[in-house]
Amino acid sequence: MPGGPFLEPTLLLFLHQGPAHGYTLMDELGEFGLGDVDPSAVYRALREMEGRGWVTSFWEEEQTQGPPRRVYRLTELGDEVLEWWTRDLEDTARIIQHFLSTYRTHMEEGEGEYHDQ
Repeated sequence: MPGGPFLEPTLLLFLHQGPAHGYTLMDELGEFGLGDVDPSAVYRALREMEGRGWVTSFWEEEQTQGPPRRVYRLTELGDEVLEWWTRDLEDTARIIQHFLSTYRTHMEEGEGEYHDQ
């Protein structure tokens, strides 16, 4: 998936904070290192998540200027998926931290050609 596997949970997190337009969501992606994701990938992800029932959308008609804009909103199922993804990311973070800690200890205490001296 363009934007990697982190795009969907990040979009769900943003929508957990409240309904938003697609362009607003794209602006916030940079905070998580996803600022260079193609806008078409973001809208494709939103459509796919809507198809899965994780988000809903509606056209915002009440505005002072410009055409109507689509607003995305998290569903109850989307909230459950975000919770699952958060637990999974926490587990992954623990594994990564253990790997890094083990590597650093090995590099500091180990001997040989590829170790710090």
